Amino acid sequence: MKDFYKRFVKEELDEQGRLLKFELDIKDNFNFSYDVVDELARLEPDRLAILWVNENGEEKRFTYRDLMEQSNRVANMMTAHGIKKGDFVMAVLKRHYEFWFLAYGLMKIGAILVPATNQLSTKDYIYRFKAADIKYIVCTAENDVAAKVDAAEAKYGKLSGKFITHGQREGWVDFLPEIAKFEPTHERMETNIYEPMLMYFSSGTTGQPKMALHNYTIAAAHIITGKHWHHLDENSLHLTVSETGWAKCAWGKMYGQFVAGATTFIYDFDRFDPDKLMQVIQDYKITSFCAPPTMYRFFIKAGVSKYDLSSIKYSCMAGEALNPAVYRRWYEYTGLKLMEGFGQSESAVIIANLYGMEPKAGSMGKPTPLYKVGLMDSDGNLVKQGEVGEIVVFGEEGRTMGLLKEYYRNPAENERAWKYGVYHTGDTAYMDKDGYYWYVGRTDDLIKASGYRIGPFEIESILMEHPAVMECAITGAKDPIRGNVVKATIVLTKDYKPSDELVKELQTFVKKSTAPYKYPRIIEFVDELPKTTSGKIKRGEIRKHDMDRADDDE
Repeated sequence: MKDFYKRFVKEELDEQGRLLKFELDIKDNFNFSYDVVDELARLEPDRLAILWVNENGEEKRFTYRDLMEQSNRVANMMTAHGIKKGDFVMAVLKRHYEFWFLAYGLMKIGAILVPATNQLSTKDYIYRFKAADIKYIVCTAENDVAAKVDAAEAKYGKLSGKFITHGQREGWVDFLPEIAKFEPTHERMETNIYEPMLMYFSSGTTGQPKMALHNYTIAAAHIITGKHWHHLDENSLHLTVSETGWAKCAWGKMYGQFVAGATTFIYDFDRFDPDKLMQVIQDYKITSFCAPPTMYRFFIKAGVSKYDLSSIKYSCMAGEALNPAVYRRWYEYTGLKLMEGFGQSESAVIIANLYGMEPKAGSMGKPTPLYKVGLMDSDGNLVKQGEVGEIVVFGEEGRTMGLLKEYYRNPAENERAWKYGVYHTGDTAYMDKDGYYWYVGRTDDLIKASGYRIGPFEIESILMEHPAVMECAITGAKDPIRGNVVKATIVLTKDYKPSDELVKELQTFVKKSTAPYKYPRIIEFVDELPKTTSGKIKRGEIRKHDMDRADDDE
């Protein structure tokens, strides 16, 4: 079990265990569900694969034998209901354990899993159903999800089957009792690593979500995530906080963790409460933890010292850029250095602080050996050290391990993403003299003011150091003299109120920490920032609002 992952990779480590080389070595018919889940069920059938806990304290424990048998039942049941290879099946299952049964079952028959968050509206479902020709859906009855699906189906009219959990509803099939009718054995069906397996609706900060379609290599690519970024082994109990509707679930709960031999811990909750989550970490003695910086920030504000988090031996973060202030505070309280990682719904981990690296507060780390990475200007030229460029990945469209197969039904987006023969992430960064990458912002978030190109993240990081700032977004705003100026839109902590004095204080605070031309000449205080359903700040919406307001003033 200890070296199980070596079946699928060729790697080289130095004397300290740091990764020097990593290449996937998988067969053309590699299928995670058969080759990992079922094989582990053969090798160690009683080993704990998943420990599931909900807010009420209920527990479910699933061994590898359980995962094999339940995924077999799902494969047989879905086939009986008419689901075929290549069909798109949407899953809206929050953090319910049924998601894992479904995901591995669909993988076995070649159907394509389409995870989605339970926060979607009826309008969102209509768009997704039509965009992908969704044929079947499995969802929770909670949060009115099934009701919204029914309202969407009334306008869509093409769903062939609807399965429900955590409740019942007329016209729906009860998922768990239904799969229980079928045999726990299943004869292997052939799939190819370049065939479609998984698709995410990738929510950008502007426009409708794109459909990022993955092939079977994404499951193998995340071996590096679990083994070398999360630093897991057979003694690890790993918690990644993400809901199943987001790609971060694939990063932290579905693939690499099992290959590394770890037990995946699933905390099934509705609303994030930092105190409840820290209590769970303390009670279950979580050894490895991954969450976005926002959650670490709330932990710190809630009071980390109130809980015994000493069981955590390794902590990682991703999903948004890491503010150095969060890094330092977490280290002060726990003695743990946050290991940041960067990637997308379209990829596995591209840049990271892997095990054995010495992280720099606020840096994404270095390119992982899984990918060849560079920084490129808008003309397709690689930029020099210290210069800002777009993060690109060298590879082959549709065949690079762990990169999306394609943007489904979107040839224009595929052409943009693979311009100059490299994959364009749309994110910008610069590299320092030690080879560490530092995040700057999305390509469309760069601010051009007074002849300077200014990235929002640096200024946001500085402002987050001030005790008055809970959240902030930096954008460019119109100015009659300078053309464009830096604007800060800020959500204050509960102990502060908006005032002219506070505006000046925050401006001075920024001036002391960076070049004078970067300070926000405009500061607006708001109750909340506009965000996507995945929690990313919609800077484009702030810019549009400011432009509309400027036009009205004119």
